[in-house]
Amino acid sequence: MTNIILMIICFSLGIALRKSGRLPQATPAVLNSYIIHVALPALALLHIHGLEFSAGLIYPAAMAWLLFAGGYVFFRVLGKTAGFSAGTLGALFLTGGLGNTSFVGLPMIEAFYGREYLGIGILADQLGSFLVLSTIGIALAAAYSSGRTSWRDVARKVLLFPPFIAMVLAFALTPVTFPLWLEGVLERIGGTLPPLALLSVGFQLRVGHIRERIRPLAAGLAYKLILGPALVAAVFVLLLGARGTEIQVTVFEAAMAPMITGSIVAAEHDLDPSLSALMVGVGIPLSFATLPLWWWILGAV
Repeated sequence: MTNIILMIICFSLGIALRKSGRLPQATPAVLNSYIIHVALPALALLHIHGLEFSAGLIYPAAMAWLLFAGGYVFFRVLGKTAGFSAGTLGALFLTGGLGNTSFVGLPMIEAFYGREYLGIGILADQLGSFLVLSTIGIALAAAYSSGRTSWRDVARKVLLFPPFIAMVLAFALTPVTFPLWLEGVLERIGGTLPPLALLSVGFQLRVGHIRERIRPLAAGLAYKLILGPALVAAVFVLLLGARGTEIQVTVFEAAMAPMITGSIVAAEHDLDPSLSALMVGVGIPLSFATLPLWWWILGAV
């Protein structure tokens, strides 16, 4: 409930601050830069460093990669038919192909399945969504924002992406125990991400643009909330024969609303910022209606 209240407040504050004219129009760019260069790396160092590896990681970690791959194919094919621009496609890849597996996902897992399954959500987020965003996601963002296809440019963008650097450092420091004060500092810094990200999205959100962006918005949300999770369920349950509550939670995570951080990265690369904000601003409230339906459907798994 706290996270939901925080989302409402920060979205509303972002919209109100934009309309008040008290902050410059470049405010989202400043917030996004802080998130990417400071808050996200802090979270990567904190959470990835503490992960314990086991065979149970496979399905939660693979979920985000499968979801993103399916989204890439879906949006590429649809984009050619509908005539979507490169910027719109890039925005759809990063928002429609990545789920909010942490800020929204963890409270939803606790509400529908219980606190004991939060570990699955953390694995799906850190080894899935975050890892996809920091590698393939940032590569596509670089390619679709610049229009260049040079592998050197794309590789440079990925390798210099601050969260990616922090992730590599976190893996390298796995044998080293972080002191409590460092964990506390990283947690405090990382904790600034959700409110500032939501404030940034709210600042960029133009509800009046829904009608003119209805085609890409509907396509993005249809995949993220319905088709994408259905693909994950089909592969894991029907094709691979996986069963049990852990698989239910994994597919449930696939059904989460678009990733806020994906929207931030899209805006940072000028990939249809208006659509990116709408995907999050409309997708999160809409997911509160679709998630109970997925929970009911997955009860048979």
